[in-house]
Amino acid sequence: MHQQPTHHPHHTPQPVARAVSAVAVVLAVLAAMLYAVGTATPALANTSTLTQVGSFGANPGALQMYDYVPTTAAANAPLVIALHGCTQSANDYYSDSGWPKYADLWGFDVVFPQQTSSNNSEECFDWFTPSDDSRGDGEAASIIQMVDYMEAHYSINPSRIYVTGLSAGAGMTADLLADYPDVFASGSIDSGLPAQCATSQTVAYTCMDSAVSKTVAQWAALAKNSDPGYTGTWPTVQIWQGSADYTVSTSNFTELMDQWTGVWGVSQTASSTATLTGGTTESIYDNAAGAPVVETFSVSGMGHGLAVSPGSGTDDCGATGAYFLSYICSSYYTALFWGLNSTSASTSPSASPSVSASASPSVSASASASPSASASASHSASASASASSTYATSCYTASNYAQTTAGRAYQSGGYAYANGSNQKMGLWNTFYVTSLEETSPNYYIIVSACP
Repeated sequence: MHQQPTHHPHHTPQPVARAVSAVAVVLAVLAAMLYAVGTATPALANTSTLTQVGSFGANPGALQMYDYVPTTAAANAPLVIALHGCTQSANDYYSDSGWPKYADLWGFDVVFPQQTSSNNSEECFDWFTPSDDSRGDGEAASIIQMVDYMEAHYSINPSRIYVTGLSAGAGMTADLLADYPDVFASGSIDSGLPAQCATSQTVAYTCMDSAVSKTVAQWAALAKNSDPGYTGTWPTVQIWQGSADYTVSTSNFTELMDQWTGVWGVSQTASSTATLTGGTTESIYDNAAGAPVVETFSVSGMGHGLAVSPGSGTDDCGATGAYFLSYICSSYYTALFWGLNSTSASTSPSASPSVSASASPSVSASASASPSASASASHSASASASASSTYATSCYTASNYAQTTAGRAYQSGGYAYANGSNQKMGLWNTFYVTSLEETSPNYYIIVSACP
């Protein structure tokens, strides 16, 4: 049985009803679903091992907390919350998802919450019961207390807190993004379900197995009503699912896109699409400023699970196992979306990228470094116009990754931008190819092709 939640100062806790007999059938289906599934005092040392935290607050949801704090984590580090699927553990997600690799490489902290069998016999996070998935209550509140603990004991950047999860963990991720838009800058929902799709274990059936008839506005309202007084910027969202997922209906993929484009008030028609490795189709939904606020990744032929790609490359990660499927490293693309490869990257989707006019960007051999997105100086169009008319222009055609390594462009949030003009070139990888013309020293514009 679930423990009675401790009273939250802003929310009246609801009793947690756990299934006894009839609900056992529902639990069996849920198991099948997700089986196929501030400045802090440096009180604790960085250990680069997965470590259980015994006490992190009142813990009304009776969860367990594990953290990973690499020795590479610097002051004001980003924080990622990573939620496992049913029948999985924090250690499973730590071992197979790939997140520790990027935490080591780029210096951020990760928390791996863990469900317990006393809460749920299949150890699924409760994304379908209001007493556990609402702001200030149950398991959702416990996860926020883990965030609070990290902020109290380590130097965490409060504007760079992210959440991701698989299956039941993805369902809880969607709920947390809706419940706490003031806490999370962005989230990644892997093989999951829309925020507040279900209000009981029985309704969870419908969300998992078939399309739910709601309009974009109705889906958006479910998310927005999770924190009705919120007036700030909403988290940006990535959505991942395999096209052959027969555990969580792929209708959820579209419903999640509808929900979060609706929250952002942007079109349900993608601004751009791209084909990535592993049979993956990426669709990007930009806001009015041209910044991506929702991204979807459909992995052709993949069943229910988290997409990983074992290997030694920077864009390889994870290990194959139950519901860790070898197609593409989703954690890598999520980390780029969040700008985790740049510890100073801006998290505001409405901010226009800029680069210092006094220095050209550089990228390390491992492609982990990037110029600071907080640099405020940039060339303007008028500055370009005033450049000497006798300047000998040069033109370069190369992949976006190669353009950044050559110092002609920089990356921010996983996208490449031309130096000087700040024109968006597309994804920062070796698949996108762009022609850049240098019209004045370190000022580049995108052209259709080089002469």
